[in-house]
Amino acid sequence: MLFHRVLVNAVAESIIQIFSERKHADRLIKRLFEENRKWGARDRRFVAETIYEIVRWWRLLWFVLDKEPSLTKNDLYEVIAAFHIIKGNEIPSWDEFNSVDKTNIFKRYKDADTIRAVKESIPDWLDEMGENSVENWDDEIHSLNQQAPVILRVNTFAVSKKSLQQLLHEEKIETTETEFAPEALILNERQNVFNSKNYKAGLFEVQDASSQQVAPFVEVEPGMRVIDACAGAGGKTMHLGVLMQNKGRIIALDIHEWKLRTLKGRARRNNLDIIETRLISTKKVIKRLKNSADRVLLDVPCSGLGVLKRNPDSKWKLTPEICQNLLELQKQILQNYSLMVKPGGRIVYSTCSIFPSENERQIERFVIAMGGQFELIDQRHISPCKHGFDGFYMAALLRKY
Repeated sequence: MLFHRVLVNAVAESIIQIFSERKHADRLIKRLFEENRKWGARDRRFVAETIYEIVRWWRLLWFVLDKEPSLTKNDLYEVIAAFHIIKGNEIPSWDEFNSVDKTNIFKRYKDADTIRAVKESIPDWLDEMGENSVENWDDEIHSLNQQAPVILRVNTFAVSKKSLQQLLHEEKIETTETEFAPEALILNERQNVFNSKNYKAGLFEVQDASSQQVAPFVEVEPGMRVIDACAGAGGKTMHLGVLMQNKGRIIALDIHEWKLRTLKGRARRNNLDIIETRLISTKKVIKRLKNSADRVLLDVPCSGLGVLKRNPDSKWKLTPEICQNLLELQKQILQNYSLMVKPGGRIVYSTCSIFPSENERQIERFVIAMGGQFELIDQRHISPCKHGFDGFYMAALLRKY
């Protein structure tokens, strides 16, 4: 492991922005790489991994240093050193690292084993919430602290999985299949696939295997009219289009115009022309679509606690108050958007959360509130510790009248 001051400094400055300016780690790293195109693959790997892992283990690292969290550059250099010491890497003899006590770091690292919230590096309130509501919480939170694999979803409308594997092999991108998701390929080694000519040709998307379960759960067919009501940048929208064989109509809704612009670009790259985007600028947008869809997907805003593997910074940005506000928002979306489906149609509610309050409890409350109009016909929990991928929840409801 080669340490370069310019890289360590970039890591420290990035950590400051993530915690003081609430920047998203993934977007920040992407911009950092765009601004430093001369960095080699090894440099980028050092920067990305160190940033992500320090954010992931933020509380634990301060514990082993026996210090209160700080965003001063000198203290952050010590945090960077502590992370690499625990990982077994030799650190250079820099003045900034002189005060780091390896012996004490390993002693306190062992002590952390007795305190779950420290060992798993999460806030106390989150540990308490998980302990009180999530089955197998010890295993789930431990699994969510593992590094997420990079998973591709094959655009089977354009290419077969076997053919894509061969095309990627020719680009020196090696992949492995998984039985968990029929259209998924797991990268054998982490690398930037967005420069791949096959990505640019629309032959695959980057999408976790759990997320790939949602669109099939909607049970779409070619020719249907489908509404993706919280479409975002369109990962699941693209998958719906592929499953519909580019026949029918998908209306992709979101409250953020920039996300819909991204979605349009992805649809063009995937050669899907059945997708229409609409900005939810007023409540009238939803009212005009009442009783109009065969299927409605509600991939609602949530805590994101099922995807901590890939978004470790979110656990430091969340608060109990934010979680409570999200519950109210989910309730409003369910009640206001569900009537866009026709009687006899199917809505699917999904989250990337493992908390029952956002999942089955939310659906139970909705079914009661709607006075029998909707019937729960299927639901699925995807557990990080049992399945090895992101945590997800899906519920399918039939509109009876």
